[in-house]
Amino acid sequence: MASSADPRFGAALREFRERRGLSLRSLGQLAHRSKSHLHELEAGLKAPTVDTARHSDRILDAGGVLARLVDAPIDHAAEAGELRARVAASDVSGEVLERIEQGVDDLASSYPTMAPADLLPLVRRHLAYVVRLLDGRVTLAQQRRLLVAGGWLAVLRATVHIDLRQRGAAAAHLRAARELAEHAEHAEIQAWCLETRAWDVLTQGDYRTALDLSHQAQRVAPKGSSARIQATAQEARAWARIGDVAATRRALERVERLTANLPVPERAEHHYRYDPAKAAAYMATTLAWAGDPAAEQVARAVLTDLDPHGDGGARPRRSASARLDLGLALVAADQPDEAVALGAQAVASGRVVPSNWWRAAELLAKVEQSGVPEAAMLRDLCVEYAPARRLTADSTPG
Repeated sequence: MASSADPRFGAALREFRERRGLSLRSLGQLAHRSKSHLHELEAGLKAPTVDTARHSDRILDAGGVLARLVDAPIDHAAEAGELRARVAASDVSGEVLERIEQGVDDLASSYPTMAPADLLPLVRRHLAYVVRLLDGRVTLAQQRRLLVAGGWLAVLRATVHIDLRQRGAAAAHLRAARELAEHAEHAEIQAWCLETRAWDVLTQGDYRTALDLSHQAQRVAPKGSSARIQATAQEARAWARIGDVAATRRALERVERLTANLPVPERAEHHYRYDPAKAAAYMATTLAWAGDPAAEQVARAVLTDLDPHGDGGARPRRSASARLDLGLALVAADQPDEAVALGAQAVASGRVVPSNWWRAAELLAKVEQSGVPEAAMLRDLCVEYAPARRLTADSTPG
């Protein structure tokens, strides 16, 4: 009698045989079947008869499992219906997904103004919630939206860990962000992971690796995306630190072309949406690092725009960085007195994040080399405000 055997029959037969410690030959002798016939059954090359299945079930004491796999016809319509039901089933509403995505944008927009230590627990809680939802019942479309949200949160969390100089944690979350982005097939998040790594190694003085990662990010990033622009700006910074002024200017020119017709994003403060206004600030930093005489004029314009009243402005962290940039440009222009004053304002603002303290150290080292007496005051401030450890001139990367 022919059967409509479940394709799981062969695996079940092998499992019960091995559980009894029987070889194929031994089972064949007990069941009066050839070794080759049993091998074909286990490999799924042949369907068992109902009699063979029942006989094997009794010999192996399988409790009717083998017999049921053969006796019960496969209901293909029912299996297909179950698949469709699973695709459609979800414990997550559209409203919940929209709130999650809105939360991602809110956190990314808080990054420029909120202290890293305050932002980190908020990102962590939001990410944990996304993970819990991924463990539940979600449709394929909902799963992708959750993976994308998780990817953005993971790369943001890594960035905050970098700001706090927690590089082990940052590396772990960058790996998680990359994997989530790969599952979601989201190229821009993948590019931001590479760009974020480029910035991290740049601050540690590994300029060639930063350059390579910036190039990788540009290749991965979608055309016209914020990630591609930012990665190009990061390339310019790497060239500046290497000391290749010509390559630095070429990269800056590409940034200028990429941002020439770029509209101001709806939320300009969003960390992952390139604001054309950032271009001047990046240029000021890059030219200052490259020692280009044009740095002073650009840096002054940036600081005036960010902080017209001298109170930190709407983006106090950027203002602090702009003061450090202008300070470096002024030292290069043989104006160390004003450079010290700007450095003191930046440090005393409390807005220089831990990952940026090496820039304050670099300015300190340069004004001390100039021999200006006021440098001692800047050193005292740096020691007072530096996070976790005393700042020394030797802490400058490279």
